[in-house]
Amino acid sequence: MKEFLHNKWFRFGCWSFLYLAWVIWLGNYWWLLGLIVIFDQHITRKVKWLFWKKTYQDGEKRNVWLDWLDSLIFAVVVVTFVNIFFIQAYKIPTSSMEGTLLTGDHLFVGKVAYGPKIAERPLSFPFVHNAMPFTGGQSWSDLIRRDYRRLAGFGAVERDDIVVFGFPHGDTVLSQDPSADYYTFVRHYGKEFTERNYGPLRIRPRDKKDNYVKRCVAVAGDTLEIRSAQVYVNGRQQAPIAGVQNSYTVKTNGSAINAKLLEKLDINPEEYWYNPSLPGYETMPLNAQQVEALADFGNVVEIRLNEDLYDASRRESELLIFPFSENYPWTRDNYGPIWIPAKGDTVILNLENLPLYRRIISVYEGNELEVIEGQILINGEPSSQYVFAQDYYFMMGDNRHNSLDSRYWGFVPEDHIVGKPRIIWFSTDKHKSFPRNIRWKRMFKFV
Repeated sequence: MKEFLHNKWFRFGCWSFLYLAWVIWLGNYWWLLGLIVIFDQHITRKVKWLFWKKTYQDGEKRNVWLDWLDSLIFAVVVVTFVNIFFIQAYKIPTSSMEGTLLTGDHLFVGKVAYGPKIAERPLSFPFVHNAMPFTGGQSWSDLIRRDYRRLAGFGAVERDDIVVFGFPHGDTVLSQDPSADYYTFVRHYGKEFTERNYGPLRIRPRDKKDNYVKRCVAVAGDTLEIRSAQVYVNGRQQAPIAGVQNSYTVKTNGSAINAKLLEKLDINPEEYWYNPSLPGYETMPLNAQQVEALADFGNVVEIRLNEDLYDASRRESELLIFPFSENYPWTRDNYGPIWIPAKGDTVILNLENLPLYRRIISVYEGNELEVIEGQILINGEPSSQYVFAQDYYFMMGDNRHNSLDSRYWGFVPEDHIVGKPRIIWFSTDKHKSFPRNIRWKRMFKFV
């Protein structure tokens, strides 16, 4: 059996089968020429394809530097291949998914769940997404550019999936505050002030935007509405999700709740503080189970949802809430109804609903959009309707009152979807010192 497994024809057949399967999946049959390399590598051996690798004679001293070079090249090639087509590492930087995914969780994101995207700019610094370490400069080159294309995956994005995607507003980044939303700053402070104080600007293409992770609450074709912080899709209330939490006011009889008890309930200490004048906690993030547990505490007098209600004097809808128009008096807790665009569907356009679809038409789908004397023009032609070129999704964080999501920047295009978190392979708590900061119970936990 050992002799059979080491037979050159058997090994050539195995590698050829795997390579053919990959080429068929890739859909680019020019790569079939690679079978010549595999044949020569295993059968004829006329060309030394691994030219940097030294073949040692019996008793010859090994060159340590060449061995390290061989290992490094092998690691770069294998890890890059795996990152492009199968799995990508990702770290949770904020508490927007708190209750389900914690700040400090390190994830493996599966790309075959929805199909991996072919690299649009393949000339890029290895293991770096968009910014060079230390300098923050551009990590990719535009010498080679490809159109967007996604390979076949196991399925499509479904409601309640946790999804990793490119930040829709991440095409323009403020170099002095890269994590900020440029467009929100412009609405608040104006374009000139924002760019003068937080610039210069960095422009990032679709495939090099920062990655976010949220829960998809509505898919293409759905109608979503939020009433008193409760999500409704197509008129039906969203099924309960254990990790979803909102902000509550927790009043006590005058004493603070024991911090150790709050820690046992997994309540993030960064997101609450005791106010003796209340007395209690003005904002405490809680899920349904935590609300029920706190209600049984002897010093808790009242637990009340911090519901955002519309206030015209605050200009919140116009400045913060998508679609940033006074015609849509929505808040994060009372939002919609809003229809999620689907590929091939047609919408009747008018000046009232144009704010909902303006960015889709002009940015995500690359058309020239103008409004001249009250008339909508797309690519110079008067237009009263529009046919969508791709599917869109509505994303929300499970930490509903501390999440910048689709309520603040709108729809997520299908071509921004990266993958689905599969496993938490490591997790640390920044509030604790080593080794107590390692969350052992979360290691190798499936999402």
